[in-house]
Amino acid sequence: MNLESPKVTVEKSSEYLFNALSDVKNFEKLMPENIAKFEVLGDDIFNFGLKGMPEIKLRLKEGIPYSKVVLNAASDKLPFSLTANIQAISEHTSEVQLDFEGEFNPMMAMMIKGPISKFLETLATNMPKL
Repeated sequence: MNLESPKVTVEKSSEYLFNALSDVKNFEKLMPENIAKFEVLGDDIFNFGLKGMPEIKLRLKEGIPYSKVVLNAASDKLPFSLTANIQAISEHTSEVQLDFEGEFNPMMAMMIKGPISKFLETLATNMPKL
């Protein structure tokens, strides 16, 4: 299953966004209002939970300076990745799009597609808060 957020234009440089997204503490600023839990577990890993959803651990997997930050689920139960693609538009403006990729059985995919799409949209919409 592959889902994409809308592209969002942010009044920040691609370098700033890359550095902000590479620091897992900053993901708390992007979370939806219905967040029930957010906990930084280390320099490259955090745990979050939304009301009515299981808690998810995300680990920073890789970063390509100023263009891409990749997070992976730290659990094998729900294997997926979340990629932030950053494109510089000008010195102080960037465009960000989030990609979600996961392998789920058809029933699971059908159940989580809506909530994950809304979650991605919220993360992208909150990018200017960084």
